[in-house]
Amino acid sequence: MEHELTTALAGVRDAFARYPRRAVLDGCPHCRGSVLVDEHDLFSLTISLGNTVGGRADVKALLPVLLERLLGSDDLEPVIVLGKLPRQEWRTWPRVEQEAVDAYLDAVWRSLLADHPSRLGSFTDPTDFLDAAHAAGEPVERFLDVWDATVTPSADRHLAEMVSRLNFTSQKPSALGDWLRREATRDRLHRAWERDYDAPWADDLARAYDLLRV
Repeated sequence: MEHELTTALAGVRDAFARYPRRAVLDGCPHCRGSVLVDEHDLFSLTISLGNTVGGRADVKALLPVLLERLLGSDDLEPVIVLGKLPRQEWRTWPRVEQEAVDAYLDAVWRSLLADHPSRLGSFTDPTDFLDAAHAAGEPVERFLDVWDATVTPSADRHLAEMVSRLNFTSQKPSALGDWLRREATRDRLHRAWERDYDAPWADDLARAYDLLRV
């Protein structure tokens, strides 16, 4: 998975290399004025970038740095960073740029499912990623299909954890909640328990399965 992440990051850098990084970004003249990028806290910059500081070209220029920092540290908020994308209408960008972002999202998602517990920089777990992907304007079903196809102990343990945290009393429509409540999910957890019945996490699988039987 590390190779896939490295490749995805290289693709992002190549796709956005034609956008020069400006040392000074234009800020709203009424609230902050110009911003020196190197002297500005990156987290604070992500909040205002593309809004009161800089424009779309600046978002694109800094996107490789932001996406790489999301994987290398926990000082950025994935929802804020990826939430920049729909505001900048990223699905209207050149295909090579869209494909680079897509490859990044796919690589991060598969990497999170590949380990348990999983933490990848600022992405703490699959739930955290799905929230950020939603902020990017992506349908959750895209990633749930990958989860369906990833039948591994680590992916099953993540599934059990998410079922255990599910609010079964909520009536609010939810693609994720509906997916978790499926009979297919329950059957998968049962198969996982049969496979891992003597593993330390077997009880977690069994408890999640029992929740779905109610």
